[in-house]
Amino acid sequence: MFRLAYVPGVTPAKWVSVWTERMPGVPVTLVAVPAAEVVGLLRNGGADAGFVRLPVDRDGLSVIPLYVETTVAMVPKDHAVAAADEVTIADLVDDEVFHPLDDTIEWAVRPGLPAFTRPATTADAVELVAAGTGILLVPLSLARLHHRRDLTYRPVTDAPQSQVALTWPTDATTDLVEDFIGIVRGRTVNSSRGRTPASPAEKPAQRQAQKPAQNGSGRRAVPAGRKRAVPASRKRKGHRPR
Repeated sequence: MFRLAYVPGVTPAKWVSVWTERMPGVPVTLVAVPAAEVVGLLRNGGADAGFVRLPVDRDGLSVIPLYVETTVAMVPKDHAVAAADEVTIADLVDDEVFHPLDDTIEWAVRPGLPAFTRPATTADAVELVAAGTGILLVPLSLARLHHRRDLTYRPVTDAPQSQVALTWPTDATTDLVEDFIGIVRGRTVNSSRGRTPASPAEKPAQRQAQKPAQNGSGRRAVPAGRKRAVPASRKRKGHRPR
């Protein structure tokens, strides 16, 4: 069994599909986990690998960054932002912006005005946005995950972006983890998956062992009891082979 954790907004289906096709004898168990808890889960052995949102504490972890997501502003459909195709942080200067405790976007300076509360989760913040008490900036996949008919979202062109990565405990880099890394990296079924190959020093020795021995003249040696073949050009009448 291979245990794969993932944070909200990440959809591991395409990689799991490839795994199922290539490794039908090894089932995958998907573990949905809040972004703030995924690192602890991995360190405690609760999953073999996981999709996380950077940044995370990398101590003892191996990390492969995968892709970057656009940051969007979630607003009620009657909000002024909804009339634009895209906005900048300066456009939000007068808006109250929620900053949930599970926010994974790194802000040097938080946009807009501080909202009246810090929601515990992004899901809680979305409910407050729907109530008309502020707006929320999130990665695009989270805006899609928390889609509501009364809300919409627009790209914020100069906002920091969230990056998704694959991570696992470095000391627990098993063969199954290597297999999954290969799938995520897009390797074919016949390509190397990072496992330890045969020692390069062994290969020339094996090739040498397969070559026929040669005598001192550079010709191939003839095993005892066998005669050397005589070329047809030397089988003329009156010519006796040496």
